Amino acid sequence: MNPTTQTPNILFLMADQLAPQALPAYGHARVIAPHIDALAKRSVVFDSAYCNFPICAPSRFSMLSGRLPHSIAAYDNASEFSSATPTMAHYLKHAGYQTILCGKMHFIGADQLHGFEERMTTDIYPADFAWTPDWTQGPAHRPTGVSMRPVVEAGPCVRSMQIDYDDEVEYKANQRLYDLARTPQQQPFFMTVSYTHPHPPFVAPERFWNLYSHEDIDMPRVADIPYDQLDVHSQWLHIAHAQNLYDVTPEHVRRARHAYYAMVSYVDEKIGSVLKTLHETGLDQNTMVVFAGDHGEMLGERGMWFKQCFFEWSARVPMMFSLPTRFKPHRVKAHVSLVDLLPTFLDVVSPREVVEPVTALDGKSLMPLLEGIEDTHDRTVISEYSSEGVCAASRMVRTGQYKYIYTYGLEPLLFDLETDPDELVNLSGKSIHAEIQKQMHERLIQDWDPSTIHQHILQSQKERLFLAQVSQSSEFYPNWAFQPFTDESKRFIRGSGAAGPTSIKARARFPYVEPVAPNRKDKN
Repeated sequence: MNPTTQTPNILFLMADQLAPQALPAYGHARVIAPHIDALAKRSVVFDSAYCNFPICAPSRFSMLSGRLPHSIAAYDNASEFSSATPTMAHYLKHAGYQTILCGKMHFIGADQLHGFEERMTTDIYPADFAWTPDWTQGPAHRPTGVSMRPVVEAGPCVRSMQIDYDDEVEYKANQRLYDLARTPQQQPFFMTVSYTHPHPPFVAPERFWNLYSHEDIDMPRVADIPYDQLDVHSQWLHIAHAQNLYDVTPEHVRRARHAYYAMVSYVDEKIGSVLKTLHETGLDQNTMVVFAGDHGEMLGERGMWFKQCFFEWSARVPMMFSLPTRFKPHRVKAHVSLVDLLPTFLDVVSPREVVEPVTALDGKSLMPLLEGIEDTHDRTVISEYSSEGVCAASRMVRTGQYKYIYTYGLEPLLFDLETDPDELVNLSGKSIHAEIQKQMHERLIQDWDPSTIHQHILQSQKERLFLAQVSQSSEFYPNWAFQPFTDESKRFIRGSGAAGPTSIKARARFPYVEPVAPNRKDKN
């Protein structure tokens, strides 16, 4: 069958906390990521893609549901993802796809599948309410224990918990692709492979650390900004990350960036491994490969680390689509975000009337941009933040050359990224920009009332903090961490059935070879 007429498989590759600015595909001259770079060359690459919440769990919930975080009560890394919320996995399963998850997704709550029929690994982070923020305690409240230790302790390692995890993700993803190739089904597949690198701590195997000369590691483009010159949101994060408790030297910064680049090279090799398997099995002939991150990493820019803010290094994500039989490689400058993935997948796999969303989606299909045709959509991007590190609900609007940031109770920020790409000049309150600020603020509050959202979040925190306290006081309280199961009764050779071991092994050979019949008569 002609691959251009088939319903394509979808292989969705994710990296955690990968700032696009640290990829050669987005212009970084020193980072070594040949597999992502090669993928970009055969992809439609989005140069201005954003997350909808610059921290892990809510960003992923929003992406999977195609809806903005507040609309699904995704407030922080301990917000439950409701099992009543339809996801891209539900929709694609309804469209006839096998839905498979391998790796990190950071689901919170008893439902650890959310439409995925198979889940091949457990998650790396808690599935309960343990990480619930408490705004009443101020920005120093750190339920995750975040601090500057990952920066001041950065360096090479032999092994880490994240390496344990991503090595397992790589192995199981490759094995599942081999299985899909050896037992072809009528169903296409949607397979998400999600790595936890290059999320801190900033440590990497020596082999990847040694790819870089330490002296060649570039320092942040924007130097530290003194505390008293920071906006209040950034001051909160300064305290929340314990920057007031650690002396961070330029050498610490260089080592952390060195480690981050090495971690990018590590996860690039993992991505290359899965793409190699896809190619070797021939599955690449009819598989759309999508690559994205869940949010960025400040990496010392402005003296800031991690994420949790709307500055470019934190809020931007890499995003690329490769389906050479349908999309010609090109670059897209339009502003897009992760909520756009779900409606795009629906447009790729079937006519929209076949899989009609049962809930209004906030995302807009990227199909016109992928096909290089006229795009009539309003490409305004919305991102939100209300997790640990801050004390109030915040939101960002990105449209045209401007970015507008509002945190409840604080003075807003307005940047012109065309003339000020480093976001150093706040134009808010300037008469010459009064009209654009008015328009952007009206869009910001159009479906998001700051006072109401703020109160909802406080109440949600209160309830979940109580539940977390109850659960910690009982050894019998349910543990929602996903427990992967492999049915070993049907793997390898089990001595049952008419087929002998030779026949079973032959069927597992790829590519399959038809059995050769005996060509000599038994003379005995």
